[in-house]
Amino acid sequence: MKGLRKIIALTVCGVLTAPLAACNGGGMRGKYAEQSLEALYDKFEGDLERGTSERPITLHVLENDTAKSSGYLKVLLDGFNAKYKDYNIVAIDANQDQYSNLADDGPYGYGPDVLYQANDMLMKYCDGKHITPLPIGKLDAYAQLPELAKSTYTYKYKNAEYFMGVGLNIQAGMLYYRKDLLPENWQDEWDDNNNGVPDMVEDMRKLYRWSKIRNSNNSSEYGFMQSFDDPYFSCGYLFTYGAYVFGNDNTNTKDIGFDNDNARLGAGIILQLANVMNSGCVDNSITVARESEFASGAYFAVPDTQDMYGTLNSELVAVYRKKGMSSSEARAAAEENIVAVPMPDLPVSGDLTETEGQTFKSISMGGINGYAISSYTKYPRASLAFLNYATSYEMVLKRNEYLGIAPARRDCNKDCTVQADVAHSLYSMVEAGRISIMPSVYGVERIWTPLTTAFTDIATDPYRNSNKKYTRSDGKCNYAALDALLKSVNRNIYDSIYTIK
Repeated sequence: MKGLRKIIALTVCGVLTAPLAACNGGGMRGKYAEQSLEALYDKFEGDLERGTSERPITLHVLENDTAKSSGYLKVLLDGFNAKYKDYNIVAIDANQDQYSNLADDGPYGYGPDVLYQANDMLMKYCDGKHITPLPIGKLDAYAQLPELAKSTYTYKYKNAEYFMGVGLNIQAGMLYYRKDLLPENWQDEWDDNNNGVPDMVEDMRKLYRWSKIRNSNNSSEYGFMQSFDDPYFSCGYLFTYGAYVFGNDNTNTKDIGFDNDNARLGAGIILQLANVMNSGCVDNSITVARESEFASGAYFAVPDTQDMYGTLNSELVAVYRKKGMSSSEARAAAEENIVAVPMPDLPVSGDLTETEGQTFKSISMGGINGYAISSYTKYPRASLAFLNYATSYEMVLKRNEYLGIAPARRDCNKDCTVQADVAHSLYSMVEAGRISIMPSVYGVERIWTPLTTAFTDIATDPYRNSNKKYTRSDGKCNYAALDALLKSVNRNIYDSIYTIK
């Protein structure tokens, strides 16, 4: 299949009068392989490339689906194209899946010039030299980036460090809940510490209990709902109890730690929570329905990321409008009633049925999404101009307005208006060690399948009629079996990285 793809790509690049910007992939790839990384900075020197009105320079930009559906990508492209109209430079949607693999597509002429993805996706391209090092002195946003964003996108090569991407937003799973779905007596019965925050969004034991009560009152209504097949959200339960991805600060891929310390207790949390949900927690059914069911009131609380706030908000506004609210009333009500907080604390014992006892602050898996430039682009200086425009103060604030993202730029984080409290919370969580950033090394892509399989298996246990794997006859968690499962996850990941080619 790849051979056929290469033949088609070479044919297209040779025949079309206006070839894709990345169609010089083969030549650039060879040149890249022969040069040192530092020498590649030279291509950013000199005046900005110029096209003509007959043959403009076309930059293909890979963005995520949410940016497209929200209308933000159009705003971004239109703004850039207006600014660089005199240069005859045109940026367009790369029209590829948001998870497209540059390593597969770039060498054959299908890759974008500039791409926006999570740090683990972008940084895996470093080893194959698929993205290019960026000249720090020419990056407008660099001085505003926190050290976490800088270190996340730093690549070590031959005892030197190179900066490979510009972080745009910090992202981590948080708990979104409906303030207007709280019980009427919550201030009397669900605020034991009298801090004005409902107990069930601070303590997972209380959220577990509230979920059972809500579902017993109405079988079509639930408390906390989550699809456990998504490791991005589910790994946090393990991390809270001592698990890690790779050793030596996520750089040693031979040291895999999903069973470390008391991680089995985190796996038990997943099992217990699955008992108060429905079978949608086994696959992605809850994820698919998450925003709409949250808006309808079927789900009281869900884990979600900041860039989905716009969708949550729009869905709830639509529900309020159907109930007779005006447009302005609906928007105000949605903004008031969608509340985001860090994931609730977890019991040290791992037992969600206990009514008292010590708790841990929860840890969430997170990442820093950003922009990088393909090493296959014909137009590195124009691509750099787009990257600087997309990560500028004005456009990052605009992205916050459309998507509710938590800006990585310090000035934008301070000045953002949508989910501002969430943006500040994420910084606090980073400082407190409550966000485990996804590794930016080759091999991280091999963790997802074994984790998905394991989490799905755990969540399935409540729906097994007999021969339950992880639940004892007394209904308690079988921690020995859960520990064995996590050890098998480690082995499968190791084999995937080092044995299976």
